[in-house]
Amino acid sequence: MRFSSSQELDKQHHYHLLPDSDLQNDRTGRKWQKEVTKSETPKNKSQPDVSGRRRGRFNKYALAGAILASTNSILLGYDIGVMSGAALYIRDNLKINSTQVEILVGSLNVCSLIGSLASGKTSDCIGRRYTIVLAAATFLIGAILMGLAPSFSFLMAGRVVAGIGVGYSIMIGPVYTAEISPAMTRGFLSSLPEVFINVGILLGYISNYALSSLPEHINWRLMLGLAALPAFAVALGVTVMPESPRWLVMKGRFVEAKRVLIKTSDSEEEADMRLAEMAKAAATLEQEPSSRSWHGQGVWKELLLRPSRPIRRILIAAIGVNFFMQASGNDAVIYYSPEVFKDAGIHGRKQQVGVTVIMGIAKTCFVFISALFLDHFGRRPLLLLGSTGMAISLAGLGLGSEYLQQCYEKPAWAIALCIVAVCADVSFFSIGLGPITWVYSSEIFPMRLRAQGSSLAISVNRVVSGIVSMTFLSISEKITFGGMFFALSGIMAVGTVFFYFFLPETKGKSLEEIEILFEDKPPDGNNKGLAS
Repeated sequence: MRFSSSQELDKQHHYHLLPDSDLQNDRTGRKWQKEVTKSETPKNKSQPDVSGRRRGRFNKYALAGAILASTNSILLGYDIGVMSGAALYIRDNLKINSTQVEILVGSLNVCSLIGSLASGKTSDCIGRRYTIVLAAATFLIGAILMGLAPSFSFLMAGRVVAGIGVGYSIMIGPVYTAEISPAMTRGFLSSLPEVFINVGILLGYISNYALSSLPEHINWRLMLGLAALPAFAVALGVTVMPESPRWLVMKGRFVEAKRVLIKTSDSEEEADMRLAEMAKAAATLEQEPSSRSWHGQGVWKELLLRPSRPIRRILIAAIGVNFFMQASGNDAVIYYSPEVFKDAGIHGRKQQVGVTVIMGIAKTCFVFISALFLDHFGRRPLLLLGSTGMAISLAGLGLGSEYLQQCYEKPAWAIALCIVAVCADVSFFSIGLGPITWVYSSEIFPMRLRAQGSSLAISVNRVVSGIVSMTFLSISEKITFGGMFFALSGIMAVGTVFFYFFLPETKGKSLEEIEILFEDKPPDGNNKGLAS
């Protein structure tokens, strides 16, 4: 049986939009009137109490679902971390050159573009939950291929398959988490994918350090093959997760959506209110003969061919934050950190890998701090702090690298400056761009456009990551590591200006309310930081 916003949701409640005159008085358009039948409930029953949404307490059911969905991100993080060390042994064992190393490292990011672009349509068709399972299964196959690779070409085939799985996972995890989370804790829960990426990076570093003493024809294969274990665990764990309530609403399955919302809300009244907002946001789907037949058709046309002014602003914000996330060079710094430390004067391979473990610990600690305070301080302050800190850290790293480049003797203070600057750079990334990119990408698109809009923005993320990763060493050989870090510092300075003017604050707002921020005259002055 199909339900709409003006049809019966259960035996007691009906939902109707307020008259247009009332909606004009409330520009947010989020007021709903609860109509109760005389025969079953008191006539003077009060309107839903929304105070539960303002308390900011963690709902255990939503937290569990967000953790399970975000665990998929460990796969990307582990690959980033483990390849920084494995590439050293792969180069020696398979006798490949620097260009082949760049292709090997960057290929996963480029191939993840396929998964990122396909994930939006896929998740609209089969649901968010099964798309997460598909992502884990695809990466599992890729990890097995990489672990058993007898040659460079076989290894590349594994990277291609694993890359597609990564593309699916980095898009669908944040979207699912944002759609299931209450507004007041969505910042923390939606930043969990970045937390797990950093946990994965740290595990990759630890794997490098623990396995580095094994023979080189065995160690790198174990490093890469071990990624199959978390992929298998994720595929099993996701099967107990609920489906996204917003996806269920788009399919007209209101009863199922309400069951999920009751579990992820602090009260049944809050669940009713959230369901009413979702029903209104999905109203355009009700023009179809049946919303069950909707599988994301027409979204690309609405996004790219005939976008309204608010949608165009959303696209600029989402694509911009994803572009600067990877143009910052963070992934490349992590992938090639042993090369950077070698150039700084740390020549022992065990020492190079050991320093990356310290870097991974710092990065993981700061992303936890950012996640915990994201709903308290808001997105904009932490994003601006992080990008400013990255610009300064990269400038310091460039200065130290340039000084060491000119010196025959490597002074200890310059080496220490480079190590501290690298750790500061990745730490500021974990405070700002790291978690907040995923939060913004998953929450600012309207419900109808969210999956495919997020996949478009994250596809830009993957393309830029692949380009930077596949050219970092070659460009550094031409202009030195110092010159490369100065260039990245300049990019982050430009990014900070972009964030200030184009990204509004979304803290504490429901996903349906966020769309209003990008309109020509947002209510209550909430368009701060949004260029017209």
